[in-house]
Amino acid sequence: MSAAALAGLGFVAMLLLIAIRMPVGLALLLVGSLGYIQIAGLGTFLNYMKSTPYHLFANYTLSVIPLFLLMGALAERSGLSTSLFKAASGLVGHRRGGMAMGVIGACTAFGAICGSSVATTATFARAALPELRRYHYAPALATGTIAVGGTLGILIPPSVILVVYAITTEQNIAKLFQAAFIPGLLAALFYCLVIAVVVRRNPEAGPAHAPVPMRERILALAAVWPAVLIAIVVVGGIYGGVFTPTEGAAVGAIAMLVTALLQRTLGWRRLKEALIQTAETSAMIFAILLGAEVFDAFLGLSQMPEQAAELVAGFGLPPYGVVLLLMVFYILLGAVMDELAMILLTLPVFFPIVAKLDFGLPPDEVGIWFGILVLIVVGIGLTAPPIGLNVFVVSSIARDVPLFTIYRGVLPFLTADLMRLSLVLIFPSLALVLVRLLN
Repeated sequence: MSAAALAGLGFVAMLLLIAIRMPVGLALLLVGSLGYIQIAGLGTFLNYMKSTPYHLFANYTLSVIPLFLLMGALAERSGLSTSLFKAASGLVGHRRGGMAMGVIGACTAFGAICGSSVATTATFARAALPELRRYHYAPALATGTIAVGGTLGILIPPSVILVVYAITTEQNIAKLFQAAFIPGLLAALFYCLVIAVVVRRNPEAGPAHAPVPMRERILALAAVWPAVLIAIVVVGGIYGGVFTPTEGAAVGAIAMLVTALLQRTLGWRRLKEALIQTAETSAMIFAILLGAEVFDAFLGLSQMPEQAAELVAGFGLPPYGVVLLLMVFYILLGAVMDELAMILLTLPVFFPIVAKLDFGLPPDEVGIWFGILVLIVVGIGLTAPPIGLNVFVVSSIARDVPLFTIYRGVLPFLTADLMRLSLVLIFPSLALVLVRLLN
């Protein structure tokens, strides 16, 4: 069997192991190890493993992941999500669909602190769903809004997915954060437009509630301004080059901890829960990173990425046609696979293909632009049938809402996502304008 055929068999075996619920990191590590040994031998593999885990995890850049996760966990445990939702719904909740738009606005603000889609979805499913039900929002609109709103956790910088992409493809994290800002805001805007269309067609899906007194609005805004200020300082500091993403994450985590303690919204029990949550999520991500590193080494030995690039080049497709084909594949794969595993599994094959294409852009801008496209597609995969991880998170909390109903609520938003993906694909400047202005 040729090395390339062995790599293809390894892909299938890895997908089967994930399908039978083996942890993603372990599946990647197991298949990658066996494939490496088959091609290079046991001695070479042991020599490779002697130093690879150390050099991988000793990477200073990786420390940004647990720091951003900790900032998000502290924000979640301190009740920031509830305060953000109250502030946003107080401003627009008196309009039809206003409370659903408030969810999107709160998720946007929370995404600038959290960086995790699943955490954002679970947080607002607990914080906002009871209120949406109390005001008689249609189950499909309420749950669908929370599911897609959760994707803003990775679309609005800082994003853990973007950090992993940057490390894997050796791109600049700060520039990727800059590039994600406008597409992320477009997502929030498009989601609000979808809500407006839905409630216009069916006013009972999102009824208005009585206007909140001005005093209560001011109090609600006063409760969230410190956290919003932290987000502005962290993201603005990274954009402006005041500090690196790692330094910004450290500043954000410490500032969030101090703010929560001063406001007395974070007790010792919740602080311990936030630390444990951060440790567990970080360990899961690092396990996947190690598995992906070994699996990527196996693919490199097999020369499959180079052969795949030659195969795609032989199709004679224009550069944008190749990227469109890859986006379709990502959407299909994202509907059945975890987003982090998906990008770590495919980037060693797809990124070299894209890097060799001529889009009339400098190579570093191609890498950044492709990263934003991947980020958007990952967001689609988080809500698209048949898996849609965010949908299952909402379903686990809203147990009385059928899964089909949640998917029905998500579908109009998926249309908006595809429109946004098309815009960024056709007009790369949407992702690159801030990068060019700030650098």
